[in-house]
Amino acid sequence: MNLKKKSSRLAAKAGRQPSDRPEDQRLSIGSSFAYGFQHVLTMYGGIIAPPLIIGAAAGMSSQDIGLLIAACLFVGGLATVLQTVGIPFFGSKLPLVQGVSFAGVSTMVAIVHGGGGIQSVFGSVIVASLIGLAITPLFSKIIRFFPPVVTGTVITTIGLTLMPVAANWAMGGNSKAENYGSVANIGLAAATMGIVLLLSKVGSATISRLSILLAMIIGTFIAFVTGMADFSKVGQGEIVAFPTPFAFGPPTFHLAAIISMLIVILVTLTETSADIIAVGEIVGTKVDSRRIGDGLRADMLSSAISPIFGSFTQSAFAQNVGLVAITGIKSRFVVTAGGVILVVLGLLPVLGRVVAAVPTPVLGGAGVVLFGTVAASGIRTLSKVEYRNNMNLIIVAASIGFGMIPIAAPAFYDQFPSWFGTIFHSGISSAAVMAILLNLLFNHLKAGNSENQSVFVAGTGRVVREEDLKCLADGDRYEGGKLIDCDGKEVPVESSSKSDH
Repeated sequence: MNLKKKSSRLAAKAGRQPSDRPEDQRLSIGSSFAYGFQHVLTMYGGIIAPPLIIGAAAGMSSQDIGLLIAACLFVGGLATVLQTVGIPFFGSKLPLVQGVSFAGVSTMVAIVHGGGGIQSVFGSVIVASLIGLAITPLFSKIIRFFPPVVTGTVITTIGLTLMPVAANWAMGGNSKAENYGSVANIGLAAATMGIVLLLSKVGSATISRLSILLAMIIGTFIAFVTGMADFSKVGQGEIVAFPTPFAFGPPTFHLAAIISMLIVILVTLTETSADIIAVGEIVGTKVDSRRIGDGLRADMLSSAISPIFGSFTQSAFAQNVGLVAITGIKSRFVVTAGGVILVVLGLLPVLGRVVAAVPTPVLGGAGVVLFGTVAASGIRTLSKVEYRNNMNLIIVAASIGFGMIPIAAPAFYDQFPSWFGTIFHSGISSAAVMAILLNLLFNHLKAGNSENQSVFVAGTGRVVREEDLKCLADGDRYEGGKLIDCDGKEVPVESSSKSDH
C-alpha cells in the first residue's frame, strides 16, 4: 500500500496523472488499436458525410472531394490525440473522439450557396473558432443560456435540415442528370436503407453499431454489379499524400458568414460540454469546470487550425460516447490509438476517392437513417424538458417552425440583404437564434409572464404523472395552497421554476 502511495507521488512529481483513474488504464498495443479501430468504424460514416455534403454543394470534382475527406480524417485524428493525451490547458484527457461537427453543415452549405464559396467557409471557421477559444473561460456563465430546450431544438433542427440532402442523394445527387429521380436510383437508396434496418435488427451488437457502414459497402457492391457505380477515377491522383496547406485557395472573410458560423461554434461548445460531462459519468471519473475548459479549448484550437489543411469545425462525437458505455472500455489511450488510425487514413487520399466514388443513392439511403438519428437525438433531449406552466412548448414550436422556413421555401429570403440571407438561410442558424432569444424572453426575463403559460394548457385535462403519485401516501391532502401529509404535517413544495430550464 505504501509502495502504491509512493508511486503515485512519484507520478505526480513527474507530471503524470495518477494511475487509479479509470480513463488512465493502459491496454496492450494490440488491444488498444483493435478497440481504437472500432471507434473509427463507429464514427467513420459521420466524419465523411460533412465533406461529401459541403464538397458537393461547392461543385467540387470527385478528386477534390477525396482530398477534402482525407483532410477531415487527418485533422480529426490530430484533434482526437490532442483531446485524449492533452497538453497544458488543452485536452480533457477523456476517451472522446473528435471529428467534423454536423452542427455546421447546413450553415456551411448556405455560405457556399451565398456566393462565398469554400474559401469563405474556411475563413468563417477560423475566425469563429478563435472567438470561441477566447470566450471559453466565460462559457461556464454563457452555458446557462443553452438549456435542453435550446440544445434539443437545435439538434432536432440539424437532423431535419439535412433531410433534403438525403433525398437529393437518393434521387441521384445531380438534378441535371437524365436518371435523376429514377426508380433505379431511389430503389438503390431504399435497398441501402433496408439493409441498415435489417442489420440493426438481426445482427449482433457489433454489427448493429456498424450497420450504416456495412450497408454502404453492400449497397455499393449492388450498384457495382448492376453497373450503377463508377470507380474509374479512384486511381487518378496520389495514393499517399500529406494534406497541402490551403490546397483549395486562401481563406476569405465575410462578416455575415462569420456571424453565422459563430452561432455554430456556440452550439458546438454546448454539445462538447455535454459530451465531456456524459463520458465522465460513464467512465466514473471527476469532471470539473477546469477539465471542461481544457476540453473546449482543444475543440476550438483544432477547429481554428483545421481550415489550414482543408477541414472544418471539430467536436466530440456523441456516438462514440455511447460506444464507451456499450463496450465498457474506458481507457483514453484506446481512443488515442483510434486518432492515430484516423491520421494514417488521412494520409491516404486514395481512400477518400474510394468513398467519393460511392454512388449517391447509396449515401441517400444511409443518410435518411444517419440524419434521422441526429434529429432523434434532439427529440430525446426535448423529451427531458419540463413543459408544464411555462413557455417551453411555444419556444420549441416557434424555433423549429422558423428553422424549417428556409428548408420548405429556399427562396424565402432572396429579397433580403445578402448578409441577412446568409445567416437565416441556414435552418440551424434560424432555429438557434429563435430558440436562444425566446428562451431569454420567457425563461430569464419573466416579468409579465402569466400563470399556466403553456399554449395547450387550456385545451387539456388535468394529468398527474405516475412518478408524482409515488411520492404521495394514503391520506395526503391539498388544503389552502399547502400539501398536508397523512399525519397533518406540511410537505415542502419546490417551485417548478427550478426545473423549467
